[in-house]
Amino acid sequence: MKKIQQAYLFMLKVEKQFSDHTLKSYHDDLEQFNNFLAQEQLDLSDFEYKDARNYLSYLYSKNLKRTSVSRKISTLRSFYEYWMTQDEAVVNPFIQLVHPKKEHYLPHFFYEEEMEALFDTVENDLKKGLRDRVILELLYATGIRVSELVHIKEQDIDMNSPGIKVLGKGGKERFIPFGEFCKQSIERYLNSFKPKVNSDHNYLLVNMKGDPITERGVRHVLNDVVKRTTGVTEIHPHKLRHTFATHMLNQGADLRTVQSLLGHVNLSTTGRYTHVTNDQLRKVYLNAHPRAKKEN
Repeated sequence: MKKIQQAYLFMLKVEKQFSDHTLKSYHDDLEQFNNFLAQEQLDLSDFEYKDARNYLSYLYSKNLKRTSVSRKISTLRSFYEYWMTQDEAVVNPFIQLVHPKKEHYLPHFFYEEEMEALFDTVENDLKKGLRDRVILELLYATGIRVSELVHIKEQDIDMNSPGIKVLGKGGKERFIPFGEFCKQSIERYLNSFKPKVNSDHNYLLVNMKGDPITERGVRHVLNDVVKRTTGVTEIHPHKLRHTFATHMLNQGADLRTVQSLLGHVNLSTTGRYTHVTNDQLRKVYLNAHPRAKKEN
């Protein structure tokens, strides 16, 4: 990989503070682009707009989803924008390339009874259930990203308010409140689980050896919980983030508040969660509108 691409990835890690998972996606996008350059016998510095259009066709030929193609183009557009800050002679060949229209989808989320089943499962685990419950509680109670979860330190928690301070994308800090269930779970964990492991750091969540838990470790925990929970077949950290947003909106929270809690830059990103609340809207409509139902 060329030095400028390595410098770009380093910038994303240090300045933008992208998660390891996101950085891997950017790295893979650049690798695929480099393979295309080698295949077409093109040089990075000579790559032009017509070549960018050919690359777009190449991606489509791989039968990728439109969202994947769009992300790969965004990666390269962003890379060239960074390169332009380092070299004034560079022109961004992707700047005029039209993004493929994104596929609209409904975010997957858990129903309340499914969340209760997950909490019941970790409650029955005497060995590490205290830690696993905190993971579940924080992801569901605050809607934070798994990359934000694993970087929480004990000093980031305010038990008086109560809430947590997290550092989101782009180094933006925000405070997110949480409720009594989450507070009690954290207190039990700190009093009964954390002191039993030997740790010389202040990270809140640890593995069974006492080291800071990783994003991969969190996913392993969640997968293990699902395997032991009847009626729940799939879980990932972002599904809990979707669940947080969906349940908040269903219970009457306004879109701007949920946007702030999630750390979304654009309201349109938060707006996709309103699609999954149509059932709730219909219930409210049928109960409220005078001509919604026929009289008996």
